Amino acid sequence: MKSDLGSRYSIQKQLGKKPGRYTYLALDEETQNLVVVKLLKLDRDFEWDSLKLFEREAQILKNLSHPAIPEYLDYFDVDSPDTKGFALVQSYIDATSLEEQVSNGRTFDEAQLKEIAENILNILIHLHQRKPSIIHRDIKPSNILLTNRSGNSAGEVYLVDFGSVQNITVVENGTLTVVGTYGYMSPEHFGGRAVPTSDLYSLGATLIYLATGIHPADFPQKDLQIQFEDKTQLSPYFTAWLKKVLEPSQEKRFNSAQIALETLQNPEPVVNLSFANHLAIKPVDTKILFHKNAEKVEIIKPEAGWNFTSLGKLTHNIVSTFIGLFVVMILWDIPLIGWIFSLMLVCSGAINWVKFIFELFGRTRLVINQKKIYLSYELFGAKYERTKPSFRKNILKLEYINSFIQQKQNSRGNISYKEVSPAIIIWAGNKQYKLTGITQTEVDWLIKELSDSLKLPFQRRVVPIVKSD
Repeated sequence: MKSDLGSRYSIQKQLGKKPGRYTYLALDEETQNLVVVKLLKLDRDFEWDSLKLFEREAQILKNLSHPAIPEYLDYFDVDSPDTKGFALVQSYIDATSLEEQVSNGRTFDEAQLKEIAENILNILIHLHQRKPSIIHRDIKPSNILLTNRSGNSAGEVYLVDFGSVQNITVVENGTLTVVGTYGYMSPEHFGGRAVPTSDLYSLGATLIYLATGIHPADFPQKDLQIQFEDKTQLSPYFTAWLKKVLEPSQEKRFNSAQIALETLQNPEPVVNLSFANHLAIKPVDTKILFHKNAEKVEIIKPEAGWNFTSLGKLTHNIVSTFIGLFVVMILWDIPLIGWIFSLMLVCSGAINWVKFIFELFGRTRLVINQKKIYLSYELFGAKYERTKPSFRKNILKLEYINSFIQQKQNSRGNISYKEVSPAIIIWAGNKQYKLTGITQTEVDWLIKELSDSLKLPFQRRVVPIVKSD
């Protein structure tokens, strides 16, 4: 076989075979290093689409440089009496695939699964952030190698076989050849249009295979969502994270490998989802309206109306207003400084009255439809949006604040206390949409409803001790 690959590469053994394609372990006679040679033969199994993919793999590998990706070494035509075709030579990694390790009985605990996930996500960040983005399209256990296992570490992770790779330019400028592996392909990939988050789906499918030993295609599905939870012993947060990357709808997955990695590495503090079912109970005395259908999720916090508390606030505002006016009359005779303080008092009083009137007659409306998220404040037909709408695909985090007493410490060490009201915060990129003026039981109910609707785990925001001068 040495003559088939020219004088430089001596084949040692065959590593793999597909129709028209062969993978060999070979010795580079010039460097005396072992290399991997992929051979595309012009035989009866040859297809022109295979040549297109083969050339693309060679070109992309040639322009990549990453320690966890095989290094491009050579590409040449093969023209011998026995073989005609094309050869791609790349560096050899002395490691076994995840597929082989599972077949040999190896199991992976959650810490090792997270370690593998983090390593693959770092590789995907490198690929997806290139211009144009590079999509692997065939992430699966047989294409991930592990070596140098030690202690609790899963080992060094490598991503191989870029024979299905594509870049975004190919997607935008022409039709695609659908390549990949059934069970590890996302719905949009299976339909012929892979995107960067399609690689996230394939990673999630790989991880549940490692966790269970069950092929992803053998799991039951509900609305195309793989139902794997009862087959694993994973923590609630990691389970929720996996469900997010395995979302059938690409718009509902993490927006990028970078966001998926950051979310995986920063799980605390997170609510224990195992007891979350009781949180979904709607309080019997709530006036908040929650609507959900296939098109949108809508939360409406209506006007509070008159009650005993509002009468007390009215009395407080009236007294504060009269006191403020009395102080303003005294300060008005003092030029400049008096006028500045008077203006500040008037503005403060006006703000308090606006808040009071809004609480009585205003309503807050949060809408999350298929495309965007909106949060508006409505009063007497007028609508105000403090935060501009964002695309739904940018929603990356769901937080809540419990009702609690916050400590405030000054520079002398004296501590005072401030009551913090419960709230819900939805993060879309660096924008936050905050629902306030709700009770703790309403937070418990709404946070679970939003989590189920958005397929997003929720976490508690920790507010530290505030130090002041």
